[in-house]
Amino acid sequence: MPAASSIKVLVVDDQLTIRALIRNSLQQLGFSDIEEAVDGEAALRMLIVRPVNLVISDFNMPKVDGLQLLKGVRTHPPTAKTAFIMLTGRADKEIVQKAVQLGVNNFLIKPFTVAQLKSKIESVFGALT
Repeated sequence: MPAASSIKVLVVDDQLTIRALIRNSLQQLGFSDIEEAVDGEAALRMLIVRPVNLVISDFNMPKVDGLQLLKGVRTHPPTAKTAFIMLTGRADKEIVQKAVQLGVNNFLIKPFTVAQLKSKIESVFGALT
């Protein structure tokens, strides 16, 4: 049972309001080590310098979208085992299938509640303490 405070998280979304909503939700759950990136390109640069335990990424972003980010994370050995939760406003079968093929750990559909976020994280890490 990992403590939420011991899990480093990178939140990736091109919308400031969504990043703030996720950050606030994570803080309510006890997470304190939270970084943010405005798109997949920035996230990849950040992950090379400072790996994290969990990436929560939007699917639809400019430059590098969520699937491209997931592929980049999985193909880079230092980050290949990083937990990855895809955030999307639409659960298209095609997107879900592609993300599963690339090794996504879970999906979170917008809009979401703090309880739903907790459930998705716990399905990857086990019960949070």
